[in-house]
Amino acid sequence: MTAALYYHPEAYTTGGPRLLGRNAAGESFLRGFLAHSRNGEFWVQVPKLADARQFTATVRAQGRSEVVKAVDKNNLADLAKPGTVYHPGPGIGEHAWQRATVGASAGHSAWSLCGITHAMSSRRVMDAVADWLTAPVQPWDAVICTSRAVKGNVTRLLQAQTEYLVQRLGMKTLVLPQLPVIPLGIHCQDFVFSEAEKLAARAAIGADARTVVVLYTGRLSFHAKAHPLAMYQALERTAATLPGGQELLLVECGWHANETIEKAYAEAAGFACPSVRVVTLDGRQPAERQTAWAAADVFCSLADNIEETFGLVPIEAMAAGIPVVVSDWDGYKDTVRDGVDGFRVPTLMASPGLGNDLAFRHALEVNSYDMYCGHIASLVAVDVAATARAFERLFTSPDLRRQMAEAGRQRARALYDWAAIIPQYEALWAELAERRKGRAKEPQPLPHPWPARMDPFAAYARYPTQTLTAQTVLSLVDADADTAFRRVRDFRQLLMVDYVKFVLPTPAEIEVVLNEAASGPKAAADLIHAIPAHRQTFVFRSLTWLVKLDILRVRA
Repeated sequence: MTAALYYHPEAYTTGGPRLLGRNAAGESFLRGFLAHSRNGEFWVQVPKLADARQFTATVRAQGRSEVVKAVDKNNLADLAKPGTVYHPGPGIGEHAWQRATVGASAGHSAWSLCGITHAMSSRRVMDAVADWLTAPVQPWDAVICTSRAVKGNVTRLLQAQTEYLVQRLGMKTLVLPQLPVIPLGIHCQDFVFSEAEKLAARAAIGADARTVVVLYTGRLSFHAKAHPLAMYQALERTAATLPGGQELLLVECGWHANETIEKAYAEAAGFACPSVRVVTLDGRQPAERQTAWAAADVFCSLADNIEETFGLVPIEAMAAGIPVVVSDWDGYKDTVRDGVDGFRVPTLMASPGLGNDLAFRHALEVNSYDMYCGHIASLVAVDVAATARAFERLFTSPDLRRQMAEAGRQRARALYDWAAIIPQYEALWAELAERRKGRAKEPQPLPHPWPARMDPFAAYARYPTQTLTAQTVLSLVDADADTAFRRVRDFRQLLMVDYVKFVLPTPAEIEVVLNEAASGPKAAADLIHAIPAHRQTFVFRSLTWLVKLDILRVRA
């Protein structure tokens, strides 16, 4: 099923100075879409046409030769041709309002919108989800939830907003998008390494056959990703159980937002796991990421932060044939089978009703977003003893590591490779198309399809002395149409006149109007009767421009 991609380059690249999960997911999705889509042509919606050229270059670089068709806000109605627009975020309400501009109720069903959840904890994203209830989002739209946990979060937010609107406005009709659960995907082949590559990677970080290498990869942020103290403490406990001569090496592959955070990590590791050697690699560098994946024996990610909604890194570890130790948290609950692909460690969070002060401090901007996430993460605990037991079982049993590694590798290939995920997207888009075709009775057209962006001539109707109507009588100021036409032509040489080309009629249309007016005063409707029907409204509006230039005048 064809879909246009809403393409803003920042959303689809890891090439920026900050490597965020949504960037990695977007870049991976685009590559997967171009590799596995069955499209016969590619559609792209762009904020500016230069982005379309960049998208086309990406398509060609991926070896696809299909035609690329671009849509911007000047030809928005063309999105009805692909039928669905995929947005790399959940904020489809804004785009539903834009769709409404195509033409009241007809616009609402002109195409489907499909978004996706990433981090759900920022004010902007939470407001975007709440907006679904009042924006013209339709049942033939969808927002993909990447895990069952995040779908639960979205559902609770919508329920709370619904309760407010029922109490405040007596809302009776609830229209929501579909909320399918489809995981993020990866390119499993990117995580296959030869024995020679593994040995070279281990040598690069100073790990020999007696070294057990534990890998954490992802943003190195204790307040917004995964607090490392649980991992550090569990590693320190386990280090004492290793057979003589073995060394424990922790590789942290990611990036620190600033020097203060970098120092905090070094300080905490020195305090909590002095027996463990720690190597830091820059996760923004592809070569260093490759080294990290190729060298690891065990992967660990004890996410404890509400910023996390799915978590790509455990399935990347599984694809690389690395057993995992992860927290029993959000999307990890879906992807990692406890005792099969690795271990999921229990987590504990404060109970509902105890966090309103944190939510309000965030809402009132008393606390920054980072501090809001950090406060909540401080009240989420990962079981250190259970983590240590998981490490001990894996460190002391190469057979268990191999068994779990193979189980994870097979699972990643079967369920999480983009070859398996992209068909799910296309099946969803086909389902949305069927929902549009089989929709119930259209809602009655509204006089203002986007109330907050009302027709200015309606919104400001009290400003002028009078408004132009079909019965408004107009006449030529000049003695004949030729003189009037020459004056219009001269006026259009002026920058202060011609800068509004979008609202000006064509010379041929002006000539028709002036010839009609030459025979004497006429009602405005009569001046445009010879104009083709599809242009009559446009030219009728432009009669006020001719009055503005003193080409026509209003007669009593």
